[in-house]
Amino acid sequence: MILIVSKILVPKGYRAMTLFPFVFVCEKDAQNDLVLLNHERIHWVQQRELLLVGFFIWYVLDYLLQLLKYKNHSLAYRNIVFEREAYLHENNLEYLASRTFWGFLKQR
Repeated sequence: MILIVSKILVPKGYRAMTLFPFVFVCEKDAQNDLVLLNHERIHWVQQRELLLVGFFIWYVLDYLLQLLKYKNHSLAYRNIVFEREAYLHENNLEYLASRTFWGFLKQR
């Protein structure tokens, strides 16, 4: 995982974004936020498992399905299967040590 600080590459309203093998954070202080970095590390593993392209195709399709269901961007985003796994386990800094392959499927 390669950490890069960049306000330009992180979408407005977000603190970080993962694009395997990089994790972009918008503030230098975010480099020390263990919970945020764990959340992004979970996405890093998800992207690696799905060979990046598969992750983004699945991510966009799941977002669109959730948007149809909830008709609300925030609810749709929080219910994307990848985000649910990351938010559920971001506080558990040991999660990735015991996570199973395609662990995001067990979050539904």
